[in-house]
Amino acid sequence: MIKLLLLTLFALCIYAKDFTIASYNAENLFDLKKQNSEYKEFIPNTSSKWNQKNFNIKINNAVKVIKAIDADIIGLQEIENKAVLQLLLKKLPQYKYSSFIKYSRSAIGLGFLSKIKIKDSRQIDIKFTNKIYRPILESTFVFDNTEFKVFNNHWPSKRVAESYRVKFAKKLQDRLSKLPRDYDYILLGDFNSNYDEMRSFKYNKKLNNTNGITGINQVLNTTVNDKYITYDDVLKLKRKVHFNLWLDLPSNQRFSNKYRTQNNTPDNIIVSPALLDTKNISYIHNSFKVFKPNYLYKNNKVLRWQMKGSRYNKVHIGVGYSDHLPIYAKFSTSKEKTNPIKEINKNSKKELHSISDLYTKMKLIEPAIIKNAIVIYKTKNGAIIKQKNKRAIYIYNHAKNLKLGYSYTLQINQILDYNGLKEVDSFSILDEDGKYKDYKSLLLNAKKNNILEPIYQNEIAFNLKGIVKNKKLHIENSKGKYIKLYAKNKKDLPKENSIITFKNAHIGEYRGIPQILIHNKNDYKVGK
Repeated sequence: MIKLLLLTLFALCIYAKDFTIASYNAENLFDLKKQNSEYKEFIPNTSSKWNQKNFNIKINNAVKVIKAIDADIIGLQEIENKAVLQLLLKKLPQYKYSSFIKYSRSAIGLGFLSKIKIKDSRQIDIKFTNKIYRPILESTFVFDNTEFKVFNNHWPSKRVAESYRVKFAKKLQDRLSKLPRDYDYILLGDFNSNYDEMRSFKYNKKLNNTNGITGINQVLNTTVNDKYITYDDVLKLKRKVHFNLWLDLPSNQRFSNKYRTQNNTPDNIIVSPALLDTKNISYIHNSFKVFKPNYLYKNNKVLRWQMKGSRYNKVHIGVGYSDHLPIYAKFSTSKEKTNPIKEINKNSKKELHSISDLYTKMKLIEPAIIKNAIVIYKTKNGAIIKQKNKRAIYIYNHAKNLKLGYSYTLQINQILDYNGLKEVDSFSILDEDGKYKDYKSLLLNAKKNNILEPIYQNEIAFNLKGIVKNKKLHIENSKGKYIKLYAKNKKDLPKENSIITFKNAHIGEYRGIPQILIHNKNDYKVGK
């Protein structure tokens, strides 16, 4: 009996498989048949030059990307109709299954191409009296005798306020609440929402008509009490929460779209807690990636489909791909190869003793004791602490009792990731270890180090000189390198075209882009 059981387990391990799921907004993949729902520039054979030549280039470019990703399931957005999806299937014969939905009066729809059997599909309707958007596509797949669902989303863009996206999220969450707690499902697509939307939209009066509530964070519960759902607690909470896979990447790598050089994450893959347990299908830890070969992304730019001319008279020039980069993640039915529970337990039990350790966490389950934390910079209520030969971190507030140049033993109770900047949110002073006379030796010499490297986040740099242009410091003798300048009090920003030298430059980050946080005018001096 034992021998038979061992053979059965061995067989299950052999035949257990991995598979990849991707999401790609192909950006306006229209055909050449006029249907009176197209965007103006995609009406075929007009002055916009949406003709056979440009259509062939655009469809073949989409095929190139899909083929290169080689996902087992790919969710597509901005596909005009089922005929376009069928053309993709013809050009990509490795995909045997598909599903597609669209409202008849909508310009674009969304669908799946799959190598894995699609058992059935349905649509979740979200309708408005004054706008036409898209339903949510729910498809049920069967892999290795295991059933799971993938929900393909394309939420309204930010031309409209957050209440529109909240309605999508509520409809989706209502559907998910009807699924068993241990059911495996994945939410993907273009949510037109950043993984940290609750922070990135908060001060935008045009978008924030929901009192700070966002669809992706508070309604889908990728956050609870303004803290991200992480590996440490995703299985512990009773409410139906979700884990956003963007958290698997360093903050400076979190982007699938760029707007005026700013990193954005409109495309998301979000998983149910069941995909982090040891049953049926599991997400493979740290497998989430952005697909960005140099033909899609180069010199910090997404190489999107190009049109010339004015906003009202666009002309296709037959170059480029999409303004979105594809994202993908891997999953498995193997209990040997992947075990998220083991990873969760390992991370939870790891004691945090250094500031560097804090950068490996999105939030703390247990307090961290940090010894020899030296205050290298001080504002009225804030401070930056650093350990010798280790990293620095910013205490945004509640640091009034810390003294510049002193060393402390601190209990860090909570941290947060504020638009990519790691901060201490709550702490206690356990002991004052005394004055650290040579604290300035812990500052970063900007002439000897590349301050744009992510590892230097929250360092205080000196010997940083340059000229100010468009709220950026163009660094002296750096061959075109510059860094953005930010001050909460705009009066503290240096004047345009002034030459400045920083005595204390707080190296920060905003949505993956380095910037200098100016806390007061004493941080720099003006003049040659």
